[in-house]
Amino acid sequence: MPVNVTMPALSPTMTSGTVAKWTIAIGDMVHAGDVIAEIETDKATMEVEAIEDGVIAQILVEAGTQNVAVGTVIAVLAEDGEAIDEMALVAVVPTQAEDAAQFATKTSTQSAPLALANNAEKKTAETRKEKPAGTGTPTEKKVRIFATPLARRIASDRGIALDHITGSGPNGRILKRDVETVVASATEVGSLSANLMNVPTAGGTSELMANSQMRKSIASRLQESKQQAPHFYLTIDCHLDELLAARRRLNEKAPEGVKISLNDLVIRAAAMALIDVPDANVSWEGEHTRRFQHADIAMAVAIDGGLVTPIIWAAETMGLAALSQTTADLAERARGGQLRAADYSGGSFTISNLGMFGIREFAAVINPPQAAILAVGVGEQRPVVVDGALAVATIMTVTLSADHRAVDGAVGARWLQSFKGFIEHPVTMLL
Repeated sequence: MPVNVTMPALSPTMTSGTVAKWTIAIGDMVHAGDVIAEIETDKATMEVEAIEDGVIAQILVEAGTQNVAVGTVIAVLAEDGEAIDEMALVAVVPTQAEDAAQFATKTSTQSAPLALANNAEKKTAETRKEKPAGTGTPTEKKVRIFATPLARRIASDRGIALDHITGSGPNGRILKRDVETVVASATEVGSLSANLMNVPTAGGTSELMANSQMRKSIASRLQESKQQAPHFYLTIDCHLDELLAARRRLNEKAPEGVKISLNDLVIRAAAMALIDVPDANVSWEGEHTRRFQHADIAMAVAIDGGLVTPIIWAAETMGLAALSQTTADLAERARGGQLRAADYSGGSFTISNLGMFGIREFAAVINPPQAAILAVGVGEQRPVVVDGALAVATIMTVTLSADHRAVDGAVGARWLQSFKGFIEHPVTMLL
C-alpha cells in the first residue's frame, strides 16, 4: 500500500517549512535512507530521507512552496510492484476542461484542497458542455493556461504574461523555474520584450525577492529582541600579542589535523569568564532568571541567506584541541545545511566574530532568550602607550551587548574584565 511522506518537524519549535528542493522525480526508485528532498526551516536547510523502499508515485508539493505545515503530505511512496497511476492523488494536470471533469472523479482519496479544486474544474467542464457549440465567447475558446500558484504570483509581481512562457511541468504546466528563467534571461539583456512586460524598463528598476523561512525567523527574533530587551553596550580593547604567540606555539605542537584558531581561543576565554562571573551566564524568563551551570556558547556562522548559531555545549570543559575540532565540525555542517535541531537549540551566550572581514568594532543584537552576546572585531596593530612611551601592539576591540533586565552594568563590566584577563594572559586559561 502507498506510504505518505509528510513535512517533518525538524526542530522543537518548527510549525511549517519550505520545500526547497526535490532530489527525486516521479517514478524514481528509492531506498530507506536515500535523500529525497531538502526542507528549509527557520534555522537551516536540512535533508529528508525516505523511510521505506519504494517508487515515488506522487509529488504533491512543488519545490519552492513556502509555509507547508508540519504533517502535511508532500509526496506519496508506492511499494515496489504497485502501479503508480492507481494511487497517485493527482497523476497529471488536465489541459482541457473535459479532461478536468474526468480527472476530478478519478480518486476518492484526495485531500480536501485537491478535491475542492477538482470539483471546481468538473463544474466548469459541465457548464461548458451545456452550451451549444459555437456560442462561447472568444475568451472561453482560448486554451487555458495551466500554472502553479507560485508561478502565477511571481509572474504577476514581475508583470510577465504567462501565455508567452513554455511550461516544463506535466502537460506543459508552467512552474516557478520557468518564470524565473524568463526573468533571468531578461535581466541579462537589460530589459524584457514588450510581449512579456507590461511596463518598459527604466532607470531605478528593482525586483522583489521572496524572504526565506530563515530570513523571516531572523527578522522576527531580532526585532523582538530589540523591542523587548533593554540593550546596553560595553566596549573594551584587548592586547593580543601574547595570545598570538601562544597560539603559534600550540599549533606547532598540535597533533596532525588540529589547527587552533584565534576564534577558538576567544570562545575558550569567554567560557572561562562565564564560569568566573556566573551572574553573566543567565537568561531572563519573566518571573525568574535562569542561571546556567555550564558555558553553552553559540557561535554565529554566516551561511547563504542568513546565519545560524550552532552551540558548543559546556565549552569550559573542553581542551583547545577538542574545542577546535568541535567548532570546525559545527561550522562545516552549518554551511552544508546538515545541523541537527539539538545543534542550535538553546545556549547561554553567543559570540559573533566579524574580525575576518576587517570589521574593527560593532554592537550585536542579543540572541533571545539569552542575556548577552559578544561582538568581536579584527585584531590589528595600533599605536598604544606603554609605561609612558608610544609603542605598537596588536589590539582587538570587543563589545558586550547585555540585557539590562538580567545583567547589570557592573556585572557586564566584571565579565569583560575577566575575559580580557584570559585573553591577555592565556596561560590562565589552563588553570
